[in-house]
Order: sequence, then C-alpha cells, then structure tokens
Amino acid sequence: MSSAQRNAVVLLSGGMDSATVLAIAREQGYVCHALSFRYGQRHRAELDAAARVAKSQGAVRHQVVDLDLSLFGGSALTDSRIDLPETPSEGIPVTYVPARNTVFLSVALAWAEVLPARDIFIGVNAVDYSGYPDCRPAFIEAFERLANLATRAGVEGRQLSIHAPLQYLSKADIIRRGTELGVDFAETVTCYGADAKGLACGVCDACRLRAQGFADAGLPDVTRYRRKV
Repeated sequence: MSSAQRNAVVLLSGGMDSATVLAIAREQGYVCHALSFRYGQRHRAELDAAARVAKSQGAVRHQVVDLDLSLFGGSALTDSRIDLPETPSEGIPVTYVPARNTVFLSVALAWAEVLPARDIFIGVNAVDYSGYPDCRPAFIEAFERLANLATRAGVEGRQLSIHAPLQYLSKADIIRRGTELGVDFAETVTCYGADAKGLACGVCDACRLRAQGFADAGLPDVTRYRRKV
C-alpha cells in the first residue's frame, strides 16, 4: 500500500488543536477518517465546527458517535452545576472529563481495525494542558501498547500507532503550524462556554489560552467572541 493510500483515524473535536492534527495527517499522505463524539458536552457547537473542519480539510468521512458521558458527570464540561473556570487552576482542572481520551481512543481503535487503518491521530498537548492526566506522553505510549495487545491487528503483526504530533508544542507553535498548512481557525471552536452559534465567551481559560496563543504567534485572532478577552 502506498503512502497516499494509507488510512488514518483522526480524532476531531472541532477545536484548533484537532484541526491542525487533521491537516498534519493529510500532509503526511494519509486518507483521513475523522471521528467526533457527542458525549454530553455543554459546548456542542464544537460538533458543527468539526463538520466544517472535516469538510475543509478533506476528510473522506466524518463519523459522529453518540456516547453520553454526562450520565456520570464529574466535569464542568458535562455538568452545568459545575462552573466553568475563568483562570487556570493548579492540579487537575474541573474541565477534565474522566477517562475521556481513553474512551475516545478505544472507539477510534475499533474503527481503525475495521477500515483497516494502522494509524490513529489525536491532538493532545502536554504543554498548555499538562494538568490533564490523559494528555501526557506516558498515557499515549501506554495506550499504543494496549492497542497492540488488545486487537486482532496487533496480534497478527499489523502494528498500530498512536500519533500525537502536538504533544510538545506551545499554543503559539500549534497556531503557526496550522496556519502553514492552511487551517482556517475561524472555523474552529475552542471555548468551553460557546453558544449555539459557536461564539466564544471570551472569559474561560480555554479562550484565554487561545487568545494568548495568537498573540504569542504574532497573528491576528480570528475567533468570534461574544465579548473580547
């Protein structure tokens, strides 16, 4: 199979990080199958953003899976009774969704076996979101080992790889890389409190990190805000 024919599953939230990862996977010659989740998140406008990004970045298919993690709660992203943070906190933030990346990667793994695809891309980052335990390099490495132990593909010698190309990049680096690859960040939604139209709140910590990333990159902030950061 030639490089241009290789399938990849790309986890696509609709945010700037996953949009950049999709562009990176395409640049590397993968045929990209985008995977998003309707997981009970409060900021569901990100799914509309994911559809826009999948189309503009040339994904051959965009699959949205219903998997309601709000049934368990435990996160400000799935439980409206927990206030969204406006400043970064110490330790694991309240926006951490318990086991989310483990669950998402497991579903991606199932789809990869069926396609078939031997590569899964995820936009985790250990620089700006180091408080999330499932964004750490150790987690990604451990899940890749699990993937090759738990699947028919792995057992039969068709090794699966988990790619996290943004792992050590700053938000500014991600914005620069995405811009180089033609990502339209105006299509993306990062805000935890985005409204139904995808307008960012401008005050949550995700908005602040995004705005600072554009400033550090020396590029205009194309985010659509309800009120400016």
